[in-house]
Amino acid sequence: MKNFDVVIIGAGVVGSAAARELSRYKLSIGVVEKELDVACGNSSRNTGMVHAGFTYKPGSLKAECAVEGNREFDQVAEELDIPFHRTGKLVVGFTEQDMKNILKFKEIGERNGVEGMEIISKEKMNRIDPSAGGEFAMYVPSSGILDPMQYTIALAENACLNGVQFLFGHKAVNIERDRESGLYCIDMEHNGERKEIRSRWIVNCAGMYASEISQMLGYPYYPVKGFKGEYYVLDKKAGRYLSIPVYPAPNDKGGFSTHATPTMDGNVLVGPDSYITEDREDYKVTREHMDGLFEDGKKMFPQMKREYFIRNFAGIRWKRYDPDTGEILDFLLESDEDHPCTVNLVGIESPGVTCALPLARRVASIIAKKENPEPNREFTPFRKGIRRFGEMTLEQKRNAIEENGDYGEIVCRCENVTKAEILEAIHNPLGVHTVAGIKNRTRASMGRCQGGYCETRITALIEKEWEISETQVRYNKEHSYLFTGKVR
Repeated sequence: MKNFDVVIIGAGVVGSAAARELSRYKLSIGVVEKELDVACGNSSRNTGMVHAGFTYKPGSLKAECAVEGNREFDQVAEELDIPFHRTGKLVVGFTEQDMKNILKFKEIGERNGVEGMEIISKEKMNRIDPSAGGEFAMYVPSSGILDPMQYTIALAENACLNGVQFLFGHKAVNIERDRESGLYCIDMEHNGERKEIRSRWIVNCAGMYASEISQMLGYPYYPVKGFKGEYYVLDKKAGRYLSIPVYPAPNDKGGFSTHATPTMDGNVLVGPDSYITEDREDYKVTREHMDGLFEDGKKMFPQMKREYFIRNFAGIRWKRYDPDTGEILDFLLESDEDHPCTVNLVGIESPGVTCALPLARRVASIIAKKENPEPNREFTPFRKGIRRFGEMTLEQKRNAIEENGDYGEIVCRCENVTKAEILEAIHNPLGVHTVAGIKNRTRASMGRCQGGYCETRITALIEKEWEISETQVRYNKEHSYLFTGKVR
């Protein structure tokens, strides 16, 4: 039975950020994750925005962390070697009521410390991006775009390189504290068997399951409500027409309906809509909602065409709310003497990606204040990502092939991903070797054909490099086996 100083439940963006920040200290840290990789839940099922912080209640933890996370992100992206573009954002309007709502949230943003916001005319909108819908807009220069999966992977890999141990495929099913030793016993399911580890501290970063873990730690069960949204992914041909995220004027409560957002890789995301779901992992998409997205999406992005559709997906924002009033509540980050050596985070939804490191620093500060741990003098904030062949100059490509012949073999034609990149992803620091894990690290199979050409080649490389049979290759989840035997 392994003992840790700190165990983090959940390897989404907040859990991975907490692991990274805690690795600045000489602590034994474990991350327990029920899935086979980081960010398999809602940390990757979102628009990929670094939000500015103008729709959140002044003085709230959500507003405070959003502004803090936004301001530091250029440095964070450089440290973790992830793509990030401070594109700005257009919040567009069509009616007099839209203008009233935009002005209301401009004032909120100014109170929160968001800088540079301005109301602009249609003429200036056209100079910024002529593909944006709307008759006027609020321009928010501090907003930006990132790849949330790449960001979470980078946080986790940096934590791992600094000594954190990730336990994938381990689901926490019960947590009890031994009063004599003061240690928490975490009972887990792994490959159909029960395993147990112990830890002095528990940090609840379980995302959509945070309320259940909260109860295991002795805190109340906090009611949460799932706001589901569906998205279209548009081909890079559509990406030629959009250079900045285009959002509609927020409603009276600060929520947004369908928006159009360019991605770091040149695609366009259109969505999400919003409706209530009770199922924690209800990620199916529906014809009804996709048709609605198409109509709403054209208002934000007139170049939206059905011929550009290559994929769709859904995400769910699990919001903490007051069951008596229905009011959506702030992020919850708590720790007290009645629940010793615990940090409990519940209701961390949008803008959770932007807020991840600010929240993680608050977690680390609570533990450091109590434990006074020795600093990890070998800690490095830096992590190198996989070099992308498709982004190299012709001279760089020639040099790469001379150094490593595997750069000369293209595995994914759509995204121009080479065998060298696939092999580096297969041997990633976290030990993840699912097909989806390789896809998320390289973009192989994310192109127009959606893996029609490259997926079989990726599975063959996984088999060879990990010396496993074809029946052991999994797509993403515990039982997502791809083959029952030999295939041609």
